[in-house]
Amino acid sequence: MSELFDAVDALVASRSPLPSAGERKRLRVAHGLTLEEVAAALKVRRATVSGWESVKKPTEPRGPEREAYARLLRKLAELYPAQEEPAAPAPETFAATPGPAAAGPQSADHVPENTQAPAPAPAPDAAAPAAAPRPARTTGTSSASRRPAARKAAPAGPPAGSADPRFENGPLAVVDVEDGKVWAYCTGGLVLDVPAKSIPALVDWTLREARLGAAKLAGPGKDADPLLVLTEAALERYGLPVRLTEEEKRAGRLPEGHKVVKQLARAEWKLTKRGFGPWARIYRPATGSDRACVQLCIPSWNALDSRHWGQAGQLPPAELARVLGVYASRVMTPRGSTAVTGLELMTALHPPTRASEPDADGRRHSEHNPGSLGKDAIDPMNWPPCEVPDGHPVLKDLPRFHVRGPGEKLFEEAYDWARPMTDAECTLRHLVGIDVNMAFAAGANGLTVGLGEATHVKAPAFDPKLPGSWLVDLSHVDLSRVKVGKEWVELDGSLLPSPFTPKGERPEGPAWYATPTVAYAAELGYEVRPIEAYVRYDNGRYLDGWYQRLRDAYLATMADLGVHADMEPADFLDAMEGYRDRDPQLAIVVSAIKATVKGGLGKLRERPRGEGWRPGEPWRALSRPTWRPDIRAAVISRTRINLHRKIVKHAAFTGQYPVAVLSDCVVYAAGGASPLDFLPYSGGKPLPGGFKLGVNPGLVKHEGTQSVLWGEEVRERFDAPDLNLARYIKDGTVTGIDNGE
Repeated sequence: MSELFDAVDALVASRSPLPSAGERKRLRVAHGLTLEEVAAALKVRRATVSGWESVKKPTEPRGPEREAYARLLRKLAELYPAQEEPAAPAPETFAATPGPAAAGPQSADHVPENTQAPAPAPAPDAAAPAAAPRPARTTGTSSASRRPAARKAAPAGPPAGSADPRFENGPLAVVDVEDGKVWAYCTGGLVLDVPAKSIPALVDWTLREARLGAAKLAGPGKDADPLLVLTEAALERYGLPVRLTEEEKRAGRLPEGHKVVKQLARAEWKLTKRGFGPWARIYRPATGSDRACVQLCIPSWNALDSRHWGQAGQLPPAELARVLGVYASRVMTPRGSTAVTGLELMTALHPPTRASEPDADGRRHSEHNPGSLGKDAIDPMNWPPCEVPDGHPVLKDLPRFHVRGPGEKLFEEAYDWARPMTDAECTLRHLVGIDVNMAFAAGANGLTVGLGEATHVKAPAFDPKLPGSWLVDLSHVDLSRVKVGKEWVELDGSLLPSPFTPKGERPEGPAWYATPTVAYAAELGYEVRPIEAYVRYDNGRYLDGWYQRLRDAYLATMADLGVHADMEPADFLDAMEGYRDRDPQLAIVVSAIKATVKGGLGKLRERPRGEGWRPGEPWRALSRPTWRPDIRAAVISRTRINLHRKIVKHAAFTGQYPVAVLSDCVVYAAGGASPLDFLPYSGGKPLPGGFKLGVNPGLVKHEGTQSVLWGEEVRERFDAPDLNLARYIKDGTVTGIDNGE
């Protein structure tokens, strides 16, 4: 009897109903499955599955494969139910409308750092991470189709969709080729059919039909241009090399004679000065207020640096669209490297110009936007000599091999300091590293910086509210006796780094310092008498909006990874364990946000990048209003001072001193392996003004723990008693030692 039942089941299975061929493909792509994956699961050839999905002449599965295939499609249909088609939009609303901005190339409220801000709600265009991709729908006249494209149902990226109909399909798309067709994978599972046969046609389609881009971040700003990411398959389809030659890598672009560059020229498209490189910008000069510009990102040409984007460049198209889409919705559409994007974010939030009030004829004109860095760069010869790097035009008359000392050069850099351990510390078992979250972002928060040119003054009275560079002697500041709050406290100054130098050495005479460093000397209870200064009376909190957007992006993404701002210390440490493994794609976004902070600040003092530059000559970056080494110095100064203030507070309360400090990482000897074994928490409350565990910028996390024996053995092995153990505390791997030989 059982054999009869099996025969009946097989007969029924052989007639299992199947959806249409188009629906079969929609469901497969919705779950991010390739033809190879389905074929392997059903033990058939790839061509067989492709035939089942052929719209023109579909084949039908038979035998046991049919029932298995039907079962797969039923499961996928439960996850991605079809929806009724909405009415096609009117042609005039479907065409992409460029934003009002000039075409052409572009350079790329105070909250104390320990204040705990709640995790922000996602931006309006960012979906909750657990949301499933949107179902498919056809967009009528565009020949585009909305099809979910995430590899897994949840979590999804931000949905394609915007309050601005011009950018309905999101900020960007990853262009790929599958089964001979070109597809544009957008955010939120949206996939568009791309009809373009060449790069000029692709650019034209993007601007006319794709409805990609993002609205401006500030009132007088510019809308973000659409970004297209080209996979290796797309490069081959459009006649571009999958890899650059060594010569092309050095040049950073394709040669002018490349066929695609010629195609663009014939179609009257232009390239910016960077040419057709990893981050190519293709545009036409503005006509009136219309802007026509598309940016390309080419991962296989190293557009997505693995130091900042991890393995993003190797992700499948839908997953890469998700990673870049989350970043774009929370930070901004990438404009180049994370460093370039960090700098561009400053400009996007504080555009240099705005429209004036109507004149007598009712016309508006471009005028300076208050609070911005202005439209024009500071004249290179008007820079204070102490604030510029070596080789700057203002230093061209210095002797050729002259080395500027502290009395000639502002040298505000992050910490790189270490000391030998004391006998008492050697009796402890562990070395525990703690790391300040988004330290440089926290240093920028609420900081008053100069907006215009500096004024040179002699023998000024120090004003802690006035940004600038001060020549002052701080060698008399004795860390053995300092003010903490209103009380004088006695400390072992030999176990502390100086707050005034990156190497932690006590200054020996007059030196140039940024305002936060000099203000801290006064805060410690010591008199300061500047000899001279370059101060900026035109100033403001230029970086506040920049900090807040990056902070919100960081907190929202960490919350998606299960790390929230309101956690108890022990719960926070547990949540941080393996947080990257919970969603590796969102972990990439976290790394990119951090790199955006550091890289953006670094770009404020960009050095020459080849191009035949010689010392004493100007270089390209000097022409930017955002070339501001004084602002970079002020942020680094404040970041270093914030850290030293916590170190002093901790030492005064606990008698514990750091063994090593590297940038934003501090290492202490402790009896236990956890930060909770040496951080003073009382009743769940941290030491006011000291180190506090948490995810917010300015708070600290566990960086790593090694044994004291490990630290002593490493220093002995490399004959380096002052080896900075903070550099290796994370995993204990010691490489690249330089013992001074």
